[in-house]
Amino acid sequence: MAVACIKHIQTHTAQRKLVNCMTSRQAKLQEDTYFRVMRILQENPDLTQRELAEKLGISVGGLNYCLKALMEKGLVKMKNFANSKNKFGYVYVLTPIGMAEKAAITHRFLQRKMDEYEALKAEIEALRSEVDKPGGEGTQRA
Repeated sequence: MAVACIKHIQTHTAQRKLVNCMTSRQAKLQEDTYFRVMRILQENPDLTQRELAEKLGISVGGLNYCLKALMEKGLVKMKNFANSKNKFGYVYVLTPIGMAEKAAITHRFLQRKMDEYEALKAEIEALRSEVDKPGGEGTQRA
């Protein structure tokens, strides 16, 4: 009975780690999308949702969901602007809180990309060593 209980706990712990990993990965992807949206909006606030979605490579519906979330968090607001190239006459602007959050997200984004870069460099070096070894997989045979 104790062994079955321990196995159940181990299985449950492994499942929770997998869920946490997935949630963490999903949260990072969401934050990356928020970062990209805010970055583009800061430079081009009068883009239409369709133009912005095309720049990001996501659907208009996905962008709309993202913009609503950013507005609910108080990071972005929509303003009427008569001189906008947007035919609806509005622009999306980062709020002061949005600008501060964008700076924090930029720092985390950059750190993640640097970590990915270092891991990729290590993997490339390991593969090169493997290929360069005498009798290794990459050795040409006559």
